Amino acid sequence: MTAIATLPRPITEYQALPAEELFRRTVFAKQVLGERVMILGHNYQRDEVIQHADFRGDSLLLAKLAAERSERPYIVFCGVHFMAETADILSRSRQTVILPDMAAGCSMADMANLSNVERAWRELA
Repeated sequence: MTAIATLPRPITEYQALPAEELFRRTVFAKQVLGERVMILGHNYQRDEVIQHADFRGDSLLLAKLAAERSERPYIVFCGVHFMAETADILSRSRQTVILPDMAAGCSMADMANLSNVERAWRELA
């Protein structure tokens, strides 16, 4: 499994840019990278993010799409951390999953603490 990569610059630098500049930079990066990159956008992403996605859907569908398109070495996962981890697990070793914001969390995923998860597994056994 490859490590999940992050953006090379602090997210605050990008947050300070006007929307038009972010749009322009994203379009340019997609043109330069071409078929080497795949942008996955979770259904709940904002319009200004999802408009750049090559594929849209729920987290499992997107992770499966990443694995099916192993010819694309770079996967940008616009979602939360555990979704990018799932894509990383299912993808090939030569693919790199990039999570634009490592702090992107999920309140629902954070609700399950270790003791709750262990109890659930015992009840399922």
